[in-house]
Amino acid sequence: MTGVILGVTSTPVPTDVASLQRRTLSLLVGTQIVGGLGVASGVSVGALLAASLAGPWAAGLAGSCAVIGAALIAIPATRLMRTGGRRPGLVFAYSTGAVGALLVALAVAVSSVPLLFLGTLLFGGASAANLQARYSAVDLAAPDRRARQLSIVVWATTIGAVAGPNLAPLSDRLLARWGVPEYGGPYLFSAVAFGLGAVVLLAVLRPDPLLTARRLAGETAAPARGVWRQAARTIRDSAGARTGVVAVAVGHVVMVGVMSMTPVQIGAYVHDHGDLLRTVGLVISIHITGMYALSPLAGWLADRFGRRPVILGGAALLVLACALSGTAGEHTWRLSIGMALLGLGWSGTMVAGSTLLSESVPLERRAAVQGLSDIVMGVAGASAGALSGLVVDLFGYPVLTLLAAVAVAPLVARVLR
Repeated sequence: MTGVILGVTSTPVPTDVASLQRRTLSLLVGTQIVGGLGVASGVSVGALLAASLAGPWAAGLAGSCAVIGAALIAIPATRLMRTGGRRPGLVFAYSTGAVGALLVALAVAVSSVPLLFLGTLLFGGASAANLQARYSAVDLAAPDRRARQLSIVVWATTIGAVAGPNLAPLSDRLLARWGVPEYGGPYLFSAVAFGLGAVVLLAVLRPDPLLTARRLAGETAAPARGVWRQAARTIRDSAGARTGVVAVAVGHVVMVGVMSMTPVQIGAYVHDHGDLLRTVGLVISIHITGMYALSPLAGWLADRFGRRPVILGGAALLVLACALSGTAGEHTWRLSIGMALLGLGWSGTMVAGSTLLSESVPLERRAAVQGLSDIVMGVAGASAGALSGLVVDLFGYPVLTLLAAVAVAPLVARVLR
């Protein structure tokens, strides 16, 4: 059995490397399920928790903290990956997320908004781990299967991410019997999930796929000095890398901006606490299903027809999603359809954009470039999340979706250039 190492187009892949790739994918699928459970459980109630403590403005800021946390934690995680491989970086990110989830639960108990923001910031570490894991699937992938194998890891999040929001009311109710305050239970559940993911990766992700790819390619990590400057220069000098970064960032901006305020929009017309949690759980589950469930299709299309057509298709879905969500009013199912399309659009830009970025840069600088891309994505998404609460507070949810649709224009212009 042979294949081609990513970035080494003429080197056969020995059978043991192909077996390692299958083993790595299986492990990543398992940890993505667990991590997805934890992330979605917290995200589904995070906006409601922040709004209950400080008002709608805090809901957008809390979502922003999680996204900016993912970006900030990606910095040390990327440094660890650059020198020590994928395993230490992923373990660090999941562990940080577990600490953040515990701090949010503590913030609920003491009604502390600053502690809530700090915990939410660290909670973003788990999102950083889930996002960085997709690149681990590409390290040893053959060129004609890059997008599909990356998309398998993205898809694996579906199971946990769909179940997470619906487990939030259950964990909230069960842990309330032990004296845990309202909204605290889902975050305690998240802490356990992230801790489990970190332990499994620490014990099982051996040998490391990135270090193996470098060894087989006869390359080492780029020098530590000026690593981010080198990564930025590498992106600047590659048209494909630039397009990949823009695709990932814009898709994330639209998704985070609209999704983070959707629970608050639902809360404007669903007032019973139990019904609100169930409705939010259902809508967010549908949204997350759109994000992850069909990602293998996005990967297949990207391998079959090219990265750019799939990016353009994702952009079109994002615009349609904004139109449906912004005009849904109190019609939950119309809003649900809009949120499903929002997830599908994000999936197209994320899978095709990440693949295009990865294959457009040298192997020795790939980890740093991927990390920088996720930092840009995180900062852009965090800005959208922070502004979304203010926009909804001043102008309403429909205006937010209109602005999100307009944000897609630079991506379309970049791809068509």
